[in-house]
Amino acid sequence: MTRLKGLDLLALGFMTFALFLGAGNIIFPPSAGMAAGQSIWFAAAGFLLTGVGLPLLTVVALARVGGGMDRLTAPLGRVAGTALAVAVYLAIGPLFATPRTAVVSFEMGVAPFTGNSDVPLFVYTVVFFAATLFLVLNPGQLVNRVGKFITPVLLAALLVLGGAAIFAPAGEIGVTAVSYRNGPLLKGFLEGYLTMDTLGALVFGIVIATAIRDRGVSEPALVTRYSMIAGAIAAAGLSLVYLALFYLGATSQGIAGDAQNGVQILTTYVQHTFGTTGSLLLAVVITLACLTTAVGLTTACGEFFSGLLPISYRTVVMVFTLFSLAVANQGLTQLISVSVPVLVGLYPLAIMLVALSLLDRFWVSPSRVFIPVMAVTLVFGIADGLSAAGLTEWVPALFTALPLAAESMGWLVPVLVTLAVAVILDRLLGNAHAEKSSSAS
Repeated sequence: MTRLKGLDLLALGFMTFALFLGAGNIIFPPSAGMAAGQSIWFAAAGFLLTGVGLPLLTVVALARVGGGMDRLTAPLGRVAGTALAVAVYLAIGPLFATPRTAVVSFEMGVAPFTGNSDVPLFVYTVVFFAATLFLVLNPGQLVNRVGKFITPVLLAALLVLGGAAIFAPAGEIGVTAVSYRNGPLLKGFLEGYLTMDTLGALVFGIVIATAIRDRGVSEPALVTRYSMIAGAIAAAGLSLVYLALFYLGATSQGIAGDAQNGVQILTTYVQHTFGTTGSLLLAVVITLACLTTAVGLTTACGEFFSGLLPISYRTVVMVFTLFSLAVANQGLTQLISVSVPVLVGLYPLAIMLVALSLLDRFWVSPSRVFIPVMAVTLVFGIADGLSAAGLTEWVPALFTALPLAAESMGWLVPVLVTLAVAVILDRLLGNAHAEKSSSAS
């Protein structure tokens, strides 16, 4: 029986960290930290729950079932499972995450010199997605080489940035914004949705498990254990990055109080602390990191949809790249505002899918629990998403009167009640079935 040594596990952990570390992980903590102000640590704790804890649990859940998202959604049935997978892939692909890579790299690397206007954004995104499409259609060893070069450089840049944020803050911790004064923990929890790492983990989990098996590990229990260790190493790294960037944002109100997003906070801080040279170096690193992320996401979506539909991989990636180009030209602030309602509706499904999978040993028939719980989660998640989009007139008054509805968590109580009822019925029907089988024999 093959076992991994310490250095192998450490390498696996860094690989997992690199999978999750993208533009979104860097731009959202500063803006959340700035808004949280004096409530920074409560908000950061909530952010870590969704930005670190949930992705880690998702990796473990996928390792336990020994496969990809299709194994995790099996109790839902093929149609429902495929529909959820399509929604996840679209969210981490052409709808939000892939366009975001282009806009973030533009705002960090180009906008400080050209201004944040439509023409420079369009020219840059055309070049960015042309390079993405070239790499996706002609991967060879180029992407692997770039990835191996970029990850250490990005880590070094983050180490310098995090150290500067802690030891050379731009000022004192600022005041708390109105949105964070009541329930900063819950607000931080919802802000963690924006990293999309839990959705990404539904795609990346199989990559981690496969990497472990490629090293000769075949025992399912060991695959699960090593996935947990790799996830824990990645979680520790991400937590340090998030906490440092939260503190950077919280202490930058004096120099970047008018910033509209995390990119503007970061660029202002780097310019303030390191000057133009530091800004250029950070811009280059972030741009290359965003490019490799865009290539990875586009490739994953191309493989998934070309396997699902009678369309070639080449056609899928070309269509998705053009669509991502169109979405990216809406700008980062607009892209974030549109993505929030979708993520508010989609994340509860991911949370419950992972939770039900991790607790599968308690279900007599997983389908009897999964189907009603996920159906209720979908209904109330959509209601919360509509409310987050400002379309409260579309939401029945009963939904808006639920506990935590104002905080986009109105789904929680109905789902927990449904879960309790489903578990009771599952046990009763399971026992009745067992007794019937016993008497028949």
